[in-house]
Amino acid sequence: MSVKKIAVLTSGGDSQGMNAAVRAVVRSGLFHGLEVFAVQRGYAGLINDDIREMDLRSVGDIIQRGGTILQTARCKEFMTPEGQQLGADNLRKRGIDGLVVIGGDGSYQGANKLSKLGIKTMGLPGTIDNDIPFTDLTIGFDTAVSIVVDAINKLRDTMSSHERSSVVEVMGRHCGDIALYAGLASGAETILVPEVPYDLDEIAQRMSDNFAQGKRHSIIIVAEGVGKGEDIAQEITRRNGIEPRVTVLGHIQRGGTPTHNDRILAGQLGDFAVRKLIEGESGKSCGIIKGELVLTDIDKVVNTKKEFNLELYELAKRLSQ
Repeated sequence: MSVKKIAVLTSGGDSQGMNAAVRAVVRSGLFHGLEVFAVQRGYAGLINDDIREMDLRSVGDIIQRGGTILQTARCKEFMTPEGQQLGADNLRKRGIDGLVVIGGDGSYQGANKLSKLGIKTMGLPGTIDNDIPFTDLTIGFDTAVSIVVDAINKLRDTMSSHERSSVVEVMGRHCGDIALYAGLASGAETILVPEVPYDLDEIAQRMSDNFAQGKRHSIIIVAEGVGKGEDIAQEITRRNGIEPRVTVLGHIQRGGTPTHNDRILAGQLGDFAVRKLIEGESGKSCGIIKGELVLTDIDKVVNTKKEFNLELYELAKRLSQ
């Protein structure tokens, strides 16, 4: 057996399903006869030696909870070689030879550093943005999209009643997947994402034409990486005189009960990570592509940009007429 003691931590922004992933790692590890530990507050806890042993009951009644019971924190000290070495040393002094890191790109960077220091590591994609490459889905993305769609459903009711337009700003600094998937699912007229150029003159004119033809509302979804929703709304008003109402969903997208899809994905990836550590793998990211669980070198993951689904974006444009 390659590992006998493993630890799990959550890092970076929280996402729904992180608790389900922690549960899967702990219970899969115990099932396979490993000792399992949890690191509190991400890499900060690793440096501060805030590590505790877990048992079956430690992860009871958490599969349905949002956020992360292990908490998460930014840690500038861990970005230094000295901090990384201290984190690795704290694991070694407890005899912990495997670590599962649940988080996004920054978390993966940390896992990559620990791997190069001899700690066997596995990365699980825990981020609502769906911006980790070499996996079709990240843990939390499905729930975040569902939250946005639910909010748009409610906005559509009141916008239609008052014959108004609405700009909805959603998360996604570098990746527009939340805007794309939520926009397609909710029938938004316009979807603005960082990956695709847009023409505000054309958008404003199309909005005017739609209202002239009797359309009772218009919904524009803006990924935060494009710019502030308030600025987009002001530019539209300047062009066509229509004054869209702006809704910024913000951190509400991170909270709440994870969907069944995120819970299942978290369970699959958590168990997969443990089994691969036992098999001797290290420095890998766990993902799912076309329903198949896959491993990819973290080095490759952190140096690759997630490919945007232009085909789905074009579909959304065709269906929004």
